Amino acid sequence: MTVLEYLSALLTNFLALSAEASPWLLLGLLIAGLMKSWVPTKILSQHLGEGKLAIIKAALIGAPLPLCSCGVIPVATELRRSGASASATSSFLVATPETGVDSVSVSYALLGPVFAIYRPITAIFSAIITGLLVSTIKKEDITLPKSAVEDAPSCCPSKKKVVNEPVLATQNVKPSCCASEKTTAPPTKSASFINKTTSGIHYAATQLIDDIIIWLLVGLVFATLIKTFLPASFLLSYGSGLGAMLVMIVISIPMYICATASTPVAAGFILAGISPGTALVFMMAGPATNISTLGVIKNEMGSSVLIRYLLGISLCAIGFGLLLDWGLAFFDINITQQMQHSHELLPFWFGLTCAGLIAFLSIKPLRKLVL
Repeated sequence: MTVLEYLSALLTNFLALSAEASPWLLLGLLIAGLMKSWVPTKILSQHLGEGKLAIIKAALIGAPLPLCSCGVIPVATELRRSGASASATSSFLVATPETGVDSVSVSYALLGPVFAIYRPITAIFSAIITGLLVSTIKKEDITLPKSAVEDAPSCCPSKKKVVNEPVLATQNVKPSCCASEKTTAPPTKSASFINKTTSGIHYAATQLIDDIIIWLLVGLVFATLIKTFLPASFLLSYGSGLGAMLVMIVISIPMYICATASTPVAAGFILAGISPGTALVFMMAGPATNISTLGVIKNEMGSSVLIRYLLGISLCAIGFGLLLDWGLAFFDINITQQMQHSHELLPFWFGLTCAGLIAFLSIKPLRKLVL
């Protein structure tokens, strides 16, 4: 092939992958934004105390939340300082970035229905198992959480300042996260519904896209390169089994990638010949571990928690990866065929339109013209 033919193939494959993923990504972003605005974080901290039930709750609550590897860190820190146990916090830290409504949608778009169902199930169970491992640590070996009042970031320097300046209540000031409830009249139900819904959509179209777009683009480019240049048999001889999964664990742990962005990368791995189970290891370990997350775990909960956190994620990722490969072979399911035929109902032009909308929203100067 000539250079021009390679460039043409790269562009064609990139547009095809983008058109397949974009409609489902937009749907996931919309649902994720609405969940962000309608689920108060205070509710989370009330149910994540000590005990095994708290670990299960943390996994179930965290799995659908629209938080990626970076977004989950401050929330988990707040939960820990608000009274959540180390085991429940660890469970939340695993389940939240490993899956979400947006990543499930993209999983269906790029990998088919098996991955779309299996992936959130593995995320929840791996979170529970990791939380149970952390719960075996003695309390004296766990670092005590810092005071939420003294150490948590705040937009206002002190509570007393608000009390000493009652004149603010009568002035026409912008809403603040530390303003007293008495400074504004309670909104009506219809206004509250509209405000929350608008806020959720705005969050999805701005901050959430900003959090994932770079790695999503990197993932799509990687998948495009794999699909264009590597034959399916290239990694087939050593693309499965325990050895390949251990290598994938080592590669994934230091990476900084969210669940949504890891999906097209995993699709590229599978197209290159790596087994679906090995790709699943990447999708589980990559989002749940990165240098920032590991550093926060050590500082907030201690080295003992960090060791069990890594152990739980690694064992679960490899275990569920081996189980997936065995199940696909036992039931004679071809993931590659599902990747090719899972979304023929959506026309190509519609996918490209959705991709164009995502590209528009991801460019801040253009986005600010309408948002």
